Amino acid sequence: MNMHSPEIDRKPSREDAEAALALLKRWAGGAHDAEIEQLDPALVRFATDATPDAYPVLSRQYPEEFEVDPAYKARMPDLQNGPSSLIRGENRMIQHVGISNFRLPLRYRTRDNGDLCLESSVTGTVSLDADKKGINMSRIMRSFYVHAEKTFSFEVIEAALDDYKNDLESFDARINMAFRFPLKVESLRSGLVGYQYYDIALELVDKGEERVKIMHLDYVYSSTCPCSLELSEHARRERGQLATPHSQRSVARVSVEVREGDCLWFEDLIEMCRRAVPTETQVMVKREDEQAFAELNAANPIFVEDAARLFAEQLQQDTRVSDFRVVASHQESLHSHDAVSVLNEGTRFAQDSLDPRLFASLFHVG
Repeated sequence: MNMHSPEIDRKPSREDAEAALALLKRWAGGAHDAEIEQLDPALVRFATDATPDAYPVLSRQYPEEFEVDPAYKARMPDLQNGPSSLIRGENRMIQHVGISNFRLPLRYRTRDNGDLCLESSVTGTVSLDADKKGINMSRIMRSFYVHAEKTFSFEVIEAALDDYKNDLESFDARINMAFRFPLKVESLRSGLVGYQYYDIALELVDKGEERVKIMHLDYVYSSTCPCSLELSEHARRERGQLATPHSQRSVARVSVEVREGDCLWFEDLIEMCRRAVPTETQVMVKREDEQAFAELNAANPIFVEDAARLFAEQLQQDTRVSDFRVVASHQESLHSHDAVSVLNEGTRFAQDSLDPRLFASLFHVG
């Protein structure tokens, strides 16, 4: 049985509060300074009749006329460039630190259509030495704006990288520029033309006095299962049973290292992928195109293992391509999971551990 005292349960009155305050002040009157210092700071004001400093009166109006002069700027705190004593956690080098998804419109040179202005997502990082607190990330953005009016190529990207690498006093630096590249594609039989959009990224890596130029392309195609195709034909032949093989939208992320001094156009890499796997998804389609696409798929049934090897075959034939990687994902219409493959050429892209979200990122949004 719980026992409650009416005195404890009773809500304190104003008289109770005043009596408690008087008792606190009486105690403080005979206490030593050390005893008072041990009090909760919130009680000191009531115990000692100390008058707290008046809260400063701050302006609530935005000072539109205020201008920053060099003297004022020199007095402003800069924690990012503070001493190593401000470092929190383990005093270790950081391999990548910078900004991601900084967006701006940039012009790119194309093989067939002159210059195109495309919205680009920029990721720029540098290495950070162990004894440095941080970097001024806005300098990466400012470096890009210096070059923003130029037509971008790997050479211009190198100039931007040099700028912020020197500005931030870093040994290693990286740039990744992602955009959607539009290209007119003709339908299979009707003669209609529409824009296909290709997810492309240009990457420049500067590490240990070595510079590596990499191009990434997501190529979207239809994959008809060879096993399902043969089983469907077996049902037709043996039992007169109508059956259709399963096909699905599939994505291959092709990453290539471009040899120094060579030019590999966006269109060149796209055409290599088309030669490897011709069943690219269509843009403009009439009935005759849909029938043609069904015939094209039947002529090119493909497992995910086949896809990786067919892309590799085309890439190996181009002397401008050094190392490469193919990551393919067939997003199955038969199964509730995907079929995937990874094929590396050389050591540039070799890795034992894969990002757990790698294959999930190979999802094409039209």
